Amino acid sequence: MTTIQHPVRDTSRWLSSYYFLRAGVSVGWVAAAFTIGKGMSPAAGALLVAYPAWDAVANLIDARRSGGLAANPSQSLNAAASTVVAIAVAVALERGLHAVLAVFGVWAILSGLLQLATGVRRWQAGAQWAMALSGAQSALAGTHFIVKANGAATPGIADIAPYAAFGAFYFLVSAVWLTVARLRKRAAERTA
Repeated sequence: MTTIQHPVRDTSRWLSSYYFLRAGVSVGWVAAAFTIGKGMSPAAGALLVAYPAWDAVANLIDARRSGGLAANPSQSLNAAASTVVAIAVAVALERGLHAVLAVFGVWAILSGLLQLATGVRRWQAGAQWAMALSGAQSALAGTHFIVKANGAATPGIADIAPYAAFGAFYFLVSAVWLTVARLRKRAAERTA
């Protein structure tokens, strides 16, 4: 018996699993930020470094699974930028949370634009409108972070947690959207 490969279905299955993973990690990070990360503790510092570091790893995994780094330049660049940002956050922690928030602001703008580019490039895979919207919102949030970093009020991890929560929401929407679309298509194929 010959197995027929369905590249679009395989892509949809991969992306929904990947987006569920990204949503789950983001939800976990937000929960940790509001519990063990409260205040300027070593745990908060570790969480602030871990967030862009995880983004770098996730973009590498996705790019490799989706045809390789060369075929996915926006994800490759996003992985590189997130790696640099994880290091920059570690350095900025020595200068204070204003500096950390400024680094997060620049990163949110850059990674948001790269996520938007990835969503547009992958449009035919489905559910990419949520990824594109997430990327655009990330860029706007980055601008807000930079403005807030230059303010008098002392920022904290709680200022970044809603950004991660919105990211989790968009990943979850895309994951559910792709899963439902795949299940509907499978049901339609069975009745055809």
